[in-house]
Amino acid sequence: MEDVVIVDMRRSGFTRGGKGQLVATRLDDLSVKILHTLLKQHPQLKIEMIDEIGLGQVGQAAELLNMGSAQIAQLAGIPYEASKFETNRQCGSSMEAIHRITHAIKLGEYDIGIAMGVERMERNLSWPMQKTTRITKINPGLFQHHNTLQSQPSSSDNEFLKTTIPEAICQSPPLCTMTQTAQNVADMYDISREACDLFTLDSHKKYGKAKDNGFYEHEITPIDITLPVFDKNGHCDYGQTGENAVLSIDEGYRANANMEQLGSLKPLSGVQSYLKNEIILTAGNCCPTNDGVSACLLMSASRAKALGIKPLAKIVTTAVAGIKPQIMGIGPVIAVKKALSRAGLTSKDIDLIEFNEAFASQVIATMHELEIPHSRLNINGGSLAIGHPLGATGVRLVGTLARSLHVHDKKIGVATQCIGAGMGIATIIEKV
Repeated sequence: MEDVVIVDMRRSGFTRGGKGQLVATRLDDLSVKILHTLLKQHPQLKIEMIDEIGLGQVGQAAELLNMGSAQIAQLAGIPYEASKFETNRQCGSSMEAIHRITHAIKLGEYDIGIAMGVERMERNLSWPMQKTTRITKINPGLFQHHNTLQSQPSSSDNEFLKTTIPEAICQSPPLCTMTQTAQNVADMYDISREACDLFTLDSHKKYGKAKDNGFYEHEITPIDITLPVFDKNGHCDYGQTGENAVLSIDEGYRANANMEQLGSLKPLSGVQSYLKNEIILTAGNCCPTNDGVSACLLMSASRAKALGIKPLAKIVTTAVAGIKPQIMGIGPVIAVKKALSRAGLTSKDIDLIEFNEAFASQVIATMHELEIPHSRLNINGGSLAIGHPLGATGVRLVGTLARSLHVHDKKIGVATQCIGAGMGIATIIEKV
């Protein structure tokens, strides 16, 4: 089968969901600007050569109608004959778009595809809905296990995990918030609040160093935007037009972050410990809600060579795996181990790992299970500093990893994410 290569990735700055600089900017227009910037870097590639566009997003952005990929393609001037798809695998959505395009190219269905991710996250997430009918209300059966098979450890738990899932967590409600899953993981691995805060501080420091060294200048596309105007209640007033500005930063980064500040934050409400431990989650050691767009150009190796395009990396293999939803944060353990097995590699072969930092606790636990040193992890900072616009993060991880392999002169890398509803996803790449 054809080798598939990552040519390039571009993205917007990731901003605060519901209260950041992108609140008053249309994501379809923003996506077109990012896409055009990506294509402009490779003039050998004519827009009519694009065979497919895949889009990952989780919460349907209102401006993207019912099929955002087709809308973005049309606005970008891509011929109607290019195929399009949209996918929702929660946090892994745009990495899933990369996987689908990779598989199609490997099978010879086409040569060139673009994987994109978008997300608009409101400050207050709308789940559960306030007004429901008997049809739209949450099915009460989702709060209980359907059978004993679902509530007992599985063969994959025993095969891939070194740590046993506590009975109290196995028997806890499977439909729970993502913050509850992070607390469950912290309980399962006996991870302290201090360890999570230290990990968070390190993420900000690494991001700051990478930013100062110019790493993100080749990733974030500066975009002209109109700033939102907020009313006295903190809501965007769409009837007013704000000042013109250029967005070229990730808003989540805190240059002055320190342990004293992180330690002063109160534990999150609405979270409980089934093992009766301290609640270790805070607004500091959990990723924020964000808005943002990302785009990645993929090709068959032969087509890239024919066009005279030098790619960043080739995709070695991919994997997705399921795990109990109560501990979804360690889903990457199984996904990464399956991908390594398919590639004939071990954890020792991984030079760099880009891991979505949804919660500090789940990254600490996963790295313990994978036995990969933290010195190889998110060396340019992670989502605790960058932000995590759900659908846009997967493309960001893969693209950042591909560039990191070159900048830091490494060979093999893995990008991985935890996924809501109990999954993990992984992509192994090799520098070209």
